[in-house]
Order: sequence, then C-alpha cells, then structure tokens
Amino acid sequence: MLQINILYVGNIKDKFFQDAVSEYEKRLSGFCKLKNIELKEEKPKDESDTEIALVIKKEGDRLLEAIPPKSYKIALCVEGKQISSEELAERISDIPLSGYSEITFIIGGAFGMDERVKKVADFRLSISKMTFTHRMMRVILIEQIYRALNIASGGHYHK
Repeated sequence: MLQINILYVGNIKDKFFQDAVSEYEKRLSGFCKLKNIELKEEKPKDESDTEIALVIKKEGDRLLEAIPPKSYKIALCVEGKQISSEELAERISDIPLSGYSEITFIIGGAFGMDERVKKVADFRLSISKMTFTHRMMRVILIEQIYRALNIASGGHYHK
C-alpha cells in the first residue's frame, strides 16, 4: 500500500481543523498509509527580515532532516505548478510506477519555506495563487489527497 507523508511545520490548534484532518485521515485509510509528521514552529524575536530569515532557515533545517530519504517529495509553494484534482490523481498514480512507494508532501511554516527544501523537492505544487495559513493548507491538502485517490480508484467523491 502506498505510504503518504504530510510533513509540516506547526500544529493545528483549532478544533474544527483537527476534526477535518481526522475525518480525512479515516477516509484515506482505505487508500494508503498516512503519516503526519509535525515539526516545531519557530517564533521570531521580532518582525525584522533578518529574524524571519533565521526562522525560515531553522524550520528548513528541521524539514530537511525529517524528509524520508527514498520518498518522492512534493513541496507546497506559491510558485509551484497549479494542477487540477484529476492531474493530481494521475501524478499520485504515476509516482509508484517510477519506483517510489512513498510520497511526502511538505508544508512550510507561517513565514514560508526555505529554498533548500524547495530544491530537494521532485515537484513543486501550488494549490492556489492565494495565501492560506499553513494550518488551513494542511486541511486543504489532505482533502485533495483523498479526492485524488478517490478519482484514481474510480470513486464518486469527485463530481
């Protein structure tokens, strides 16, 4: 069974986000093994560019250490490629044909993702040109993963 990891910075504090993630985790259990990998979020001392750059670097270090080595890596970033749900379904279906049994989606922290993390990614994905909180992005991503796997299996969730 395909292993899908969601590697992200920060936790979900809001119960409604936690409930949504839990619901999609249950739904995904029939399609894949899902592992959520939560990393500590850094807090800047102030809002200076230097301090924010330091936060991004520290979070980047943690992300790079936590990426499973033999995983196909998809970084979520605004400059990534926007694709449809059907295209995501096709991509997820094709990845195991390329020799990968594990896919890792990577979500950066509140200030963005370190360029070093983006560089090691096999694919850069943009969900939208709009900006979302990283907590909300986790919910949107897990729903899209469920939708993609449902499409790939011929299910009726996607209309």
